[in-house]
Amino acid sequence: MRSRTLGRGTVRVTELSFGAAGIGNLYTPVSDADARAAVDAAWEAGLRYFDTAPHYGLGLSERRLGAALRDRPRAEYTVSTKVGRLLAADPGAVGEDTAGGFAVPATHRRVWDFSADGVLRSVEASLDRLGLDRVDILYLHDPDDHLPQALDQAYPAMERLRAEGVVGAIGAGMNHAAPLTRFLRDTDVDAVLLAGRYTLLDQSGLTELLPEAAARGKSVVAGGVFNSGLLADPRPGARYDYEAAPRPVLDRALAARTVAERHGIPLRAAALHFPFGHPAVASVLLGARSAGEVRDGAELLRRALPAGFWA
Repeated sequence: MRSRTLGRGTVRVTELSFGAAGIGNLYTPVSDADARAAVDAAWEAGLRYFDTAPHYGLGLSERRLGAALRDRPRAEYTVSTKVGRLLAADPGAVGEDTAGGFAVPATHRRVWDFSADGVLRSVEASLDRLGLDRVDILYLHDPDDHLPQALDQAYPAMERLRAEGVVGAIGAGMNHAAPLTRFLRDTDVDAVLLAGRYTLLDQSGLTELLPEAAARGKSVVAGGVFNSGLLADPRPGARYDYEAAPRPVLDRALAARTVAERHGIPLRAAALHFPFGHPAVASVLLGARSAGEVRDGAELLRRALPAGFWA
C-alpha cells in the first residue's frame, strides 16, 4: 500500500489508515478477540498507520491497539493519539459510558485539559496504555471550545515534544474546518485530522482548509468519510454525524447510492475514494471494528471507479 509523508516532516502514513474508535467499543461492544483480529487484518492488508485516543472507550482503544501491535517491528508502523481529555478515575460511577458513546464501564470521567501540564500527563498515560516509548503523531482532540488555551498552552507543549523527539509530528483533529484552518495559518502543525467535512455529503472543508493546507505544504488526514455510517449503508435510522440522519440528508445519500449502483460500484467505495481527489489529503481513516470491515475497506480502495460516476 502506498504511503506519503505528512507535511514537510519525516513521518509517513499509508493512504488507508486504521481508525481505532471502533475497537474502543464505540456504540456497541467488541470482543478482545475481534479487536485483535481487526488490527491483524489491517496489518495483513498493508495498513501501517493506526489512530487512537484516550477518549475512545476510556482508554480501551489504546490498550487494545498497543497489545495488538506489541510484537510488530516498531519502525514499520505509525501511531497517532490525542491530547485534551484526561481520564480521571471515578470509583463511584455506575453503569456504562453512555454519555461518551462507548459501551464500556464508566470507571473514569473525561476532564478537558489543554494546559501544558495536561498535555504531558496525557501523553505519559497514553504511552503507558499503548505500551510504547513514543507516539509518531500527536493531535489536539476537539479543542473547539478551548481554542485560546489550546493555542497558548497545549500547542507550545506539543512543539517542544516534537523538538525533543518524543513525537514525530503534531496537529489537531476536529469535526469543524474553520478552527483547523486557523491552526494551519497560525501554527507549525504538520497535519490536521478533518472528520466528516470532506465527504460525498459535506465538502465544507474545501472552502478554506484544503486549499490552505495545499498552499502551505501541510497534510490532511480525512476521517469520518462515511459520516458516521450513513454513506456505508444509507437506510432509515442510519447515523449521520453521530446522530440519526435527518430525512433530507438520508434522501441525498440514497440518491448517491442510486448513482453508484448505476455505475456498478458500492456507495461506500465512492465514499472511501472521494477525499483522494484533493492533493492535500495524505490518508483516509477507516473506522473499523472487525476483520471483515478492514478487508472490505482495503478491497474497496483497490477498485477503480469509473469517471462517469464522478461526473
